[in-house]
Amino acid sequence: MPITHLLEENCKKFGEDICLVEINPEVKEVRRVTWKEYELMEPSPLSHYRREITWNVFNEKANRFANLLLSRGIKKGDKVAILLMNCLEWLPIYFGILKTGALAVPLNFRYTPDEIEYCVNLAEVNILVFGPEFIGRVEEIADSVSRNRLLFYVGENCPSFAEDYNSLSANCSSQSPVIALTDEDYAAIYFSSGTTGFPKAILHNHESLMHAAVVEQKHHGQTKEDVFLCIPPLYHTGAKMHWFGSLISGSKAVLLKGTKPEYILDAVSKEKCSIVWLLVPWAQDILEALDSGKIRSEDYELSQWRLMHIGAQPVPPSLIKHWKTYFPSHAYDTNYGLSESIGPGCVHLGVENIHKVGAIGKAGYGWEIKIVDDRRNTVSKGGVGELAVRGPGVMTCYYNDQAATKEVLSADGWLYTGDMAQEDEDGFIFLVDRKKDVIISGGENIYPVQIEDFLRNYNAIHDVAVIGLPDKRLGEITAAVIERKPDMQCTEEDINNFCRKLPRYKRPHKIIFADIPRNPTGKIEKPKLRERYCGVSLVAAQNRG
Repeated sequence: MPITHLLEENCKKFGEDICLVEINPEVKEVRRVTWKEYELMEPSPLSHYRREITWNVFNEKANRFANLLLSRGIKKGDKVAILLMNCLEWLPIYFGILKTGALAVPLNFRYTPDEIEYCVNLAEVNILVFGPEFIGRVEEIADSVSRNRLLFYVGENCPSFAEDYNSLSANCSSQSPVIALTDEDYAAIYFSSGTTGFPKAILHNHESLMHAAVVEQKHHGQTKEDVFLCIPPLYHTGAKMHWFGSLISGSKAVLLKGTKPEYILDAVSKEKCSIVWLLVPWAQDILEALDSGKIRSEDYELSQWRLMHIGAQPVPPSLIKHWKTYFPSHAYDTNYGLSESIGPGCVHLGVENIHKVGAIGKAGYGWEIKIVDDRRNTVSKGGVGELAVRGPGVMTCYYNDQAATKEVLSADGWLYTGDMAQEDEDGFIFLVDRKKDVIISGGENIYPVQIEDFLRNYNAIHDVAVIGLPDKRLGEITAAVIERKPDMQCTEEDINNFCRKLPRYKRPHKIIFADIPRNPTGKIEKPKLRERYCGVSLVAAQNRG
């Protein structure tokens, strides 16, 4: 069943119910106040910009865009790229593309002009849809990218080199186009996170998208009464596939722009959010704000918040232990996945397994997993090896890249993730590290995540990343890049003393105090750190390991 079927069903059942809310706490509400009143207002969570749409309006907008695309010659198998910040238009545009039989191609909002051009060429995009935040970047490449594709602009004051999405789509039919779709039809191209050079194009079909929706609902039990707070960017499979839980249950979701702790708790309180997906840095920020007294949980209505879950990166057990001191009634889950497996859920902890915090869990609904050695033979329980997954959500291939596809996807459907993992005696999987991030020092394999988890227990550390630095004698030595909490100090000697609890070979040889770069999905950008501190270029990092 194509994913568009769920949207049509929600219109029949819940057409007049609110399905999406957009909140921007940093933009003052102007639609219901005079200009004089507006000038006196202070930007705050109490005067935020808010928009909402119903399921009927969502579907109408998707249909209008689909008919606009069809009028411009878009056909089944063509590609339409989306370069937008999170907004009410994002998902209707995505579904409008799918309704034509074309492939949706979401783009990372951090892409440079060169990366935008690279991705639209790699994916053979026919139309690029972009928003006001990207006018400058698209203008730089407009002459080259518009030679054989159309540019649609979403927003006010359309630039001269693009066409106005708002006016064009408003004049198109709101009736759903009649395009036959099957599970096997291609649906979307997502891009790898690109932390190790130019990203790869990941091709998925409709079966993948539908399986992601089913998995999310099976894992977290979304009902019509739930409200999902979505903060991460929708271009990423993580945010999109968690939202699919709202789609399959017909429930409301809130798109929040901004990650400040007070913004998050204010949105949860005012919109009665019951499910919130956080990244590790945002959860840490909330805890630090509560610890410092900057915010107080009793100032918000949070009793309906039932589930806090985290994905996209390893989760320090100390963080969840700390979280439960403030929110003891919260169910907790962690989700593991990658864009090649249509985002989160191929492995998940499960809300009933909070006693196993630190593990990523067991095989998700409809998934198989195994841990293999360098020859792809299954390792014995307790051994460290590469995690492999198999299921209906595995990508079809890397688009236009057969060689890269063969490296990670076997003929019998196993996807080799590049993550090193270990299974405990109860069958729970623990991530050890990225295969390419393993440090080999004096013949010993050192897994940075283990050291990072240890260091996060030091109360002055806000964030930490452990990388390998070249060493003539040992091959590599470990370096801990440490970001201190605001208004807290610690010295190299303090860290070294704290690390005496570690085995000698795991203790960092070098301590560096600096900010930790993370991508929009919260992953530490270790290639950037290696380039900064040991001169390893991004290209070299891509081939590392």
